[in-house]
Amino acid sequence: MAQPSMDKAVILARGLGTRMQKSDDSAALDATQAAAADTGVKAMIPIGRPFLDYVISALADAGYRRVCLVVGPDHDSIRAYYRDDVKPERVSIDFAVQGEPKGTADAVAAAEAFARRDPFLVINSDDYYPVEALRRLREVTGSATALFERESMIAGSNIPGDRIQAFALGLTNGEGVLRRILEKPSREQLASIPRPHWLSMNCWRFMASIFEACRNIKPSPRGELELPDAVQYAMDELGETFRVVRVRAPVLDMTTRQDVAAVAEKLAGVEVRL
Repeated sequence: MAQPSMDKAVILARGLGTRMQKSDDSAALDATQAAAADTGVKAMIPIGRPFLDYVISALADAGYRRVCLVVGPDHDSIRAYYRDDVKPERVSIDFAVQGEPKGTADAVAAAEAFARRDPFLVINSDDYYPVEALRRLREVTGSATALFERESMIAGSNIPGDRIQAFALGLTNGEGVLRRILEKPSREQLASIPRPHWLSMNCWRFMASIFEACRNIKPSPRGELELPDAVQYAMDELGETFRVVRVRAPVLDMTTRQDVAAVAEKLAGVEVRL
């Protein structure tokens, strides 16, 4: 049977944004950006226009045509903006509501009615991914993840090197297949893993099996339903194979107020077309 074409993307926009809400007098924010940061809705921080517009435009550039935003019950600003203020021409935008912030796996599960039985992409709303990565995930078959070379991230991202050192690693079996996600690797673990190191930035191609996995995992020590745990369950219990797309290009990240000016500089001149 022919592999169905993938044109659906799910963007996780439910996060509380506690680090963005934290006051930082040294961050170069204008009044509008500061007001948006106070809400914690990182995706709506304006860089000429909301950061999320850049994320969605990159999806459209990569060939995605249907986008679902997973939001919270009180995220009226996001819903109002995409329903009333802009008229996307290249993508349609749907919404799924995650009632409580129970974790990334729970957020993905909220999009089941949107995805149905189709393959779909999952990304963060506070990260700007290279179009290359988004496009290549459309072109593979089955489940997959994009992993990003650490050195390319250090060289081209806005993220400080000390933060990057703590990012999760994707470990493979040597045949381009994911074995597991190693969260917060220690110095000893990093030293034992051959270079280059490949970072997991929550950029996934999923099949419908992920929803069964999300329903069957237990909360992590943080008390959340974590997407890496659902992926591991899908591999170990459901026999799902996750192919790896290796990308030597950076991801831009909008986590703290310090990130806003740096991301704006990196995105200067990027054309946004929804």
